[in-house]
Amino acid sequence: MAHHKIMAILTARDGKSEELMALLATMVAPSRAEPGNLRWDIWRDVGDANRFVLDELYADAAAIDHHRATPHFQHYLSRVNDLATRIAVVAEPVQVG
Repeated sequence: MAHHKIMAILTARDGKSEELMALLATMVAPSRAEPGNLRWDIWRDVGDANRFVLDELYADAAAIDHHRATPHFQHYLSRVNDLATRIAVVAEPVQVG
C-alpha cells in the first residue's frame, strides 16, 4: 500500500482570489480529519497572490476516493470552477525520502 499525493494549482479568476481562499479554508479541518489523510496544506505563490497550491498526502488511493466522496469535497467541486482554473496531479511514489 503506497502513499498517494495530490498537488493542485489553482489560479483565481479576476476578482475571485479572496472568495477562492475562503472556499479553500473550509476544506482544511474536515480534510485533515479524514481517515487516511496524512497532509492537507494550502500554499500561496509568492510571485502571484492569485495562485494557490494544494499539497495533499493520503495513505493510499482508497483514501483519495473517500476524500472525493465527502460532502465538503463535493461542495468544493461545485464551486471551484467558477472561482479558479485548476490543474491537479495525483502521484504515487517513485523515490521518496
